[in-house]
Amino acid sequence: MVDSKPGYRADIEGLRALAVILVILYHFEVPGITGGFIGVDVFFVISGFVITQLLQRAFSKGTFSFKDFYARRIRRLVPLFLLVSTVTFLMISPFYIGDAYYIFAKSWLSSLIGISNLYYFSELTQYFAPETRSLNLLHTWSLAVEEQFYLIWPLTLYLAYRFGKGREGHWPFKITLVATFALSVYMANQWPAAAYYLLPARLFEFMLGTGVALFASQLPKLKRPTAELLAVTGLTMVIATALLITKHDVFPGFNALWPTLGTALVIYAGLHQPETVSARLLSLPVMVFLGGISYSLYLWHWPPVALLHYQLVELTALNRTALMIGVLIVSWLSYRFVENRFRHRPWSLKKSFWILVFTPLLIIWAIQSTIRIADDLSFRIPEERRELYKIIANNNPADLYKRCFKGDPVAFNTGKACLFGEEPVNGQPNSMLIGDSHGIAQIGFVEQLIEGKGYSLLMVTRASTPFLPTRVAETVQAADPTQVARNQALSEYLSERPMTVFVGAWWNAYLKQEAFQGYFLETLDWLKAKGHTVIVLEDVPELPSSSYAECLLKSMEDCAIDASKVENNLANFQRFKEAARQQHPDIIWTNPRKVLCNEARCETVLNGIPLYRDESHLNNVGAIEIGKEYLKRFDNPLPDLR
Repeated sequence: MVDSKPGYRADIEGLRALAVILVILYHFEVPGITGGFIGVDVFFVISGFVITQLLQRAFSKGTFSFKDFYARRIRRLVPLFLLVSTVTFLMISPFYIGDAYYIFAKSWLSSLIGISNLYYFSELTQYFAPETRSLNLLHTWSLAVEEQFYLIWPLTLYLAYRFGKGREGHWPFKITLVATFALSVYMANQWPAAAYYLLPARLFEFMLGTGVALFASQLPKLKRPTAELLAVTGLTMVIATALLITKHDVFPGFNALWPTLGTALVIYAGLHQPETVSARLLSLPVMVFLGGISYSLYLWHWPPVALLHYQLVELTALNRTALMIGVLIVSWLSYRFVENRFRHRPWSLKKSFWILVFTPLLIIWAIQSTIRIADDLSFRIPEERRELYKIIANNNPADLYKRCFKGDPVAFNTGKACLFGEEPVNGQPNSMLIGDSHGIAQIGFVEQLIEGKGYSLLMVTRASTPFLPTRVAETVQAADPTQVARNQALSEYLSERPMTVFVGAWWNAYLKQEAFQGYFLETLDWLKAKGHTVIVLEDVPELPSSSYAECLLKSMEDCAIDASKVENNLANFQRFKEAARQQHPDIIWTNPRKVLCNEARCETVLNGIPLYRDESHLNNVGAIEIGKEYLKRFDNPLPDLR
């Protein structure tokens, strides 16, 4: 029988090193490491194994205390997080503005109390979600998942030891392991964002590690050749997954099984044969050193990369190397002077909580509240750029005209707040602008085109709700009753009399699904059958990053983007446009890209004015400027209704 009592294993430190190396190489965008994010899953397996062994030892000696356990967790994890997050706050303050700055403050608070995975899941599934690459504390989601595991596992194992003595424990464990893996597969396919960020879909990964620890004495004792084979197989599974999968693959689910099962195999092989070739490679001094500082490396590596993304600084080989060296140095210093200083202090749970959690919580909450209520830009944005900032931050059409965007889905606003152009005759507008947030984002552009043309335009838009006639909407949008209700109400309104109808949508997003080619063509057929004059609002170029919207604030010399990439991105839309023209050659198409793009480049700034508010939506001032410039260069495509 194998002694399952925990002892120091250098190969596990090496596994930690491998995990953090994969994560860093992936986040530093080193070519070839397309799936390095699986390093996090390797950490989960290791954590399950190590924590279970520690708990087993304490239970067997009768020395376990929940208070001591959680006091050690706080002293182990929180001091370094406070250092890294505070330095990050100071580092980004001269650069981050508006929502980006406030989102950091909110994530700082949620990270400290171990719920940042819940926060990011909520934040990143919203319609106007922030860009992940510039979220400085995004990587703490995995630490939150781990902390949530620490909340449930000690009590679960304690109850099993207390009341399950003499009972066969492996069957309940096996059933639970299979069930949690099946849940992960299901969630990864049905709710990918929830699967990625939340504990339930990752629980089986921890359980693979806990299983090796719990049943170490019951698992077959391995001979050297078998241990060598299992260890090599396990390492191959981890490394191959990191090289073969990408962020576009379904994850976790089945794709998470290979690196996590591989990690469990390496740990299992090392229980019996600590001198395998794989174990000796993992136990090399450099791997043990990196594994020892892996927590510091993990915390420090991402914030500077996120700042570079926000500032639109390309990750070249030179600055990758400089970052790696800098992160390595600061991680060792943090490990030496922060991690080790606090983790061994004999503080009680109460003292640890008050000093390391509650007091910083109050300070961070005060910072967050200050930023939200009265963010003083004077010390962060030079005076000559504050007007540019206001254009970007304070001119979201969805906020300026929220009664035309966020109101009741059925009883939509038909009052003056949502009327543009001429006064309607007999209270009935002769035209409408319908669509989603990309439709309302172009209202400034449309206003310039309709001026003096006899248009009395009613705007009715809603987030993520492109117009589809009732029959189509009931099928396509069945999962969201409010979308169906909105489009039923619009269909009824549009059936009353012929009008001029401006149709806007985030065409690229919907047309990624082949079926939407047919849905949108059917929508145009329906509008024409009702006698409407149809004007399709083509979209503006999509930016590579929302940070490009603020390029003038970042002192960039050139804010243009590659026109060829813009055109490639429009391939599905152009197919839709060609099909629509064949069926309805009289449909009018307005194309703001004519103002912004030539064969080589597309501008994000026009006449010194920033045009966008994020990577795909115009700000209202920018939309107006595009409309003015369009009329200077081209004939007005709209018919005169006077």
